[in-house]
Amino acid sequence: MRVQSSATAPTRIAVTTPAKPPVTGTLLAALGVVAFSLTFPATAWGLEGFGPWTLVALRSVLAALVAGGCLLALRVPLPDRRHRPGLAVVGAGVVVGFPLLTTLALQTSTTAHAAVVVGLLPLTTALLSALRFGTRPSRAFWAAALAGAAAVVAFTVQQSGGALTTADLYLFGALLVCAAGYTEGGRLARVMPGWQVIGWALVLCLPLTVPVAAVALAYEPIRLTAHSVTGLLWVAAGSQFLGLVVWYRGMAAVGIPRASQLQLAQPLLTLVWSVLLLGEHLTVAAPLTAAAVLVCIAVTQRARS
Repeated sequence: MRVQSSATAPTRIAVTTPAKPPVTGTLLAALGVVAFSLTFPATAWGLEGFGPWTLVALRSVLAALVAGGCLLALRVPLPDRRHRPGLAVVGAGVVVGFPLLTTLALQTSTTAHAAVVVGLLPLTTALLSALRFGTRPSRAFWAAALAGAAAVVAFTVQQSGGALTTADLYLFGALLVCAAGYTEGGRLARVMPGWQVIGWALVLCLPLTVPVAAVALAYEPIRLTAHSVTGLLWVAAGSQFLGLVVWYRGMAAVGIPRASQLQLAQPLLTLVWSVLLLGEHLTVAAPLTAAAVLVCIAVTQRARS
């Protein structure tokens, strides 16, 4: 019997290079956070010359005109029917609900107080994301979530003299509707560009925002000042459109949990803007509570990973 010898080929070992962090997505999400951190000071400026309903309706209409112009110029086709319910959630939460509720709250609340309460937004978004996509967070996640919520409730009750005010109820409602809009927008941004998500949501809300703007302009007085016009333009172009464009795009690139980590800085940034732009005086409780919420949310993000 003739035995044939065969040379054994050397084994090739595949070396995997660790994936680089999505720097572009992180940067875009960070730009969105900076834009959002200016929303409350800009709203306070806007309220110096516009009524709350006028300010909210005009910001949505102006942002929709910018978004609609971009959609028309680039000849973007209408979104698929299957995406329209999600866009309706984005519109209800981000275009209408959050701006309206926070603007009503800021009539009687300081921006610093509102910033601390809305500091729970990343946590609320993470919770709704877990419920929406069926994930099961760990016990550490839930413990940190409850601790963060307890810190904010204790802060609001202490600041309000022992009971929640109407402004606080507006802010807590704003948390829920905005978190729903963020969660659904983050999902849609994986199947369509982020700017189209907020663009179509703004356009779809025009049948509601245009009549409201017309009625509000007829009944609420207007006083045009440098502050009020600047505030309106920022919340319309900066917060309502451009900020959400980069935020949704960044969130689609890095994921909702990682993007939420970047949003931890938003309450603290707003506290800084409230001092620099509005001359507000912070109590010791405000930055301490914001820092406590930051720690709690950081624990929830680590528990999710």
